[in-house]
Amino acid sequence: MTTTAPSTAVPSVLTLDALLTHWQGHRALTRRVIEAFPEDTLFTFTAAPPMRTFGELSWELVGLTDYVLTGLRDDDWRWTAPAEPGPQDRAALLAAWDAQTPALDTALPGADPEWMNRPQPTTWGEMSPLALVTYAIDNEIHHRGQGYVYLRALGIEPPAFYER
Repeated sequence: MTTTAPSTAVPSVLTLDALLTHWQGHRALTRRVIEAFPEDTLFTFTAAPPMRTFGELSWELVGLTDYVLTGLRDDDWRWTAPAEPGPQDRAALLAAWDAQTPALDTALPGADPEWMNRPQPTTWGEMSPLALVTYAIDNEIHHRGQGYVYLRALGIEPPAFYER
């Protein structure tokens, strides 16, 4: 009789497809928050100066997602800060946001799960690609929360946070 040694591998809680679905759900909700802002306040209103506007925060999220996409596709984790802030225009912001959706749909599920846990030299020190993806999601949730406060200060009911 042959016996098999017990596996020492840690079982996965989320597949890369499930992680992608989770992230894209957050992105869809954040997109609705961007759309909820009146055009004239997205890049001008802040509830507590000197905090940035939600438009500026959203461009930060686009930049961070681009960074993670480059790392996932090319294993290139060098950070290049944007030379200028993104255009102060909702249509340009949403176009950039929407362009990332199919890129994420391709890049994340195609990653090697073992590689996702291997530390990489990043601008913030040694971090695994998985840690960078979860950081990007956490950062988005944080900034979206700021957007909710801004919307409420403007007298606008934000989208339901649980509808992802």
